[in-house]
Amino acid sequence: MKNLSRLLFAMLLILGYGNSNAQDKNNPWQITIGANAVDFFPTGEDAPLGDMFSDFFNVSDHWNILPSLSTISVSKNIGEGFSFGVAGSLNKIENFGDSSVSDLSYYGVDGTIKYNFLQGTTIDPYLGVGGGYTWVDEIGAGTLNGTVGLNIWFNDNIGLTLQTAYKHAFEDYLSTHFQHTAGISIKFGGTDTDGDGIFDKDDACPDVAGIAAFNGCPDTDGDGIEDSKDSCPNEAGTAELNGCPDADGDGVADKDDKCPSVAGLKALSGCPDADGDGVTDGDDKCPTTAGPAANQGCPWPDTDGDGVLDKDDKCPSVKGTVANNGCPEVSEEVQKTLNAYAKTILFDTGKSSIKSQSEKVLGDIIAILKEYPNSKFTVEGHTDSVGSEKLNQDLSDARALSVKEYLTKNGIDEFRLSSKGYGESKPIDSNNTSKGRANNRRVEINLAK
Repeated sequence: MKNLSRLLFAMLLILGYGNSNAQDKNNPWQITIGANAVDFFPTGEDAPLGDMFSDFFNVSDHWNILPSLSTISVSKNIGEGFSFGVAGSLNKIENFGDSSVSDLSYYGVDGTIKYNFLQGTTIDPYLGVGGGYTWVDEIGAGTLNGTVGLNIWFNDNIGLTLQTAYKHAFEDYLSTHFQHTAGISIKFGGTDTDGDGIFDKDDACPDVAGIAAFNGCPDTDGDGIEDSKDSCPNEAGTAELNGCPDADGDGVADKDDKCPSVAGLKALSGCPDADGDGVTDGDDKCPTTAGPAANQGCPWPDTDGDGVLDKDDKCPSVKGTVANNGCPEVSEEVQKTLNAYAKTILFDTGKSSIKSQSEKVLGDIIAILKEYPNSKFTVEGHTDSVGSEKLNQDLSDARALSVKEYLTKNGIDEFRLSSKGYGESKPIDSNNTSKGRANNRRVEINLAK
């Protein structure tokens, strides 16, 4: 039996050492300091001891109490509600059951594995099993212990511990007995890597200091939104904008707002549009008058007032008609005037060269053509029947071309003009009289069909 008790004691020491590194990160250590009472009576042993649990609470007759600090224990959480602890105690034995004895010294060292049923609650009951070594009057023996106890926690770290242990002795010279303890317990030793007051076990961000409201995660800008969910973690903002600020209060976060200091529209990235034309005021050349984006927010003008907008008006500075794309239409009266001028153009006899005295009438023709910049004309040459038909055809071609070239050299777009000679084929009068032949020798300028 002596060898068995020594072996048990050695195993308890090894078990305690082997579990010294196993822990729960939240307050894994517990130390209890208090007093103990030893009772040999209710153990079912022979007289002067009683039956098991007999007179269990007879404090005055059976309990041995040392009225001072007489027990200390240290335990460590090893996970899943289990803990391992070592306790030391001392006492003086004056009552051995119903008998009185001279003051005998009592020392005990015990190791216990406990299971706590309600960890994290105020009332925390537990059961334990273990063993130890007890000396009475300096004679020691090993014991097998069964423990029942209760922690009552006043806060996260301090509480009251009440415990009863049944200690069954392996040797005949040490009686089996109960040992009751009561003491103040302190839990400590939790790991808080980031130093924010929240232990790593409960800290969702154990490496970064944070606040309790976010389980240890930070809220750098203090806007009530933790950094991991904050789109602007360094600037205080609103929950509606995921923690981003909105200086102008238009519902567009400053980081996305192209006009952060002026309230605007979400559709325009936070910029205003006073006239509602879809062009931001900063880009709108007419911010108070609606207009298309293609015209920089301004309404299309109609400079000449002809009912055709300048963007569609091929003659924006000259009043025209809608049917002619804003350009003026050549009336019959204008056509007659042109040809009245054209018939007075003089050429050198038998040649295509224009006489200098025709410059004024050509200037009048140019002025009329410029009034109709969108219209195209054909310069037509005609002769009388004097001479060969071929000669007359060639002469009419040359004279028509000569007039066309004069007009283009003096401001008329060449793409608006064409020329053609008709020779003697289209007379307007009789070629039998000098007056008739003079009328047939002519240039006409007609609107191209």
